[in-house]
Amino acid sequence: MKTEFILLRHGETEWNSLGRLQGHLDSPLSPEGLRQADALAERLKGVSFHALYSSDLGRALETARRIGARTGHAVQPDTRLRERGVGILEGLTREEAGRRHPEVFSEYTAGGPDFIVPGGESATQRLRHAVGCLEELSARHTGARVVVVTHGGVLSSLFRHSLGIPPGTPRAFSVLNASWNQFDYQERKFRLVTWGDVNHLKDTSRDDT
Repeated sequence: MKTEFILLRHGETEWNSLGRLQGHLDSPLSPEGLRQADALAERLKGVSFHALYSSDLGRALETARRIGARTGHAVQPDTRLRERGVGILEGLTREEAGRRHPEVFSEYTAGGPDFIVPGGESATQRLRHAVGCLEELSARHTGARVVVVTHGGVLSSLFRHSLGIPPGTPRAFSVLNASWNQFDYQERKFRLVTWGDVNHLKDTSRDDT
């Protein structure tokens, strides 16, 4: 039997809007991010699902808590759903990272899956944590639907993993804040069902005109 995962990226944070690298550091959801989280909650209010899990980082937890408050599910945090730690680059804009740590930032932006940022981890290590977590949740909730709030880097790696795209391939797809991404897990394989759905944000996005 398959387990259906609805994987959500957290709402926009203050650092997202400023272009700062977050990793294991955190910043609060921006006003737009709070609206996005509430829009996800409203959409999920009409969806039957068995359990709600989240990364333990604040931006994901706040998104998940707003969902749980609307749907009645308790939020179950798990460190394995965290964003990739990027060590000495955390808290810096890309311009600052390139200026202060040019060699490290160059390796980081090259996208090598096994490159470990000093003080951080590799994309491969983070994917291994996330996949292990989801496999465990699949065994725990076989045949059910589960909602998970996580991060852009985790989702990006899982997208490649599920489609067999080499992990170092330059990214040619978007990972949007508060996006709805559905995967089925069956016979030890992930199958992508829906990617980057943000229809729930259409009536809540800020006016940029």
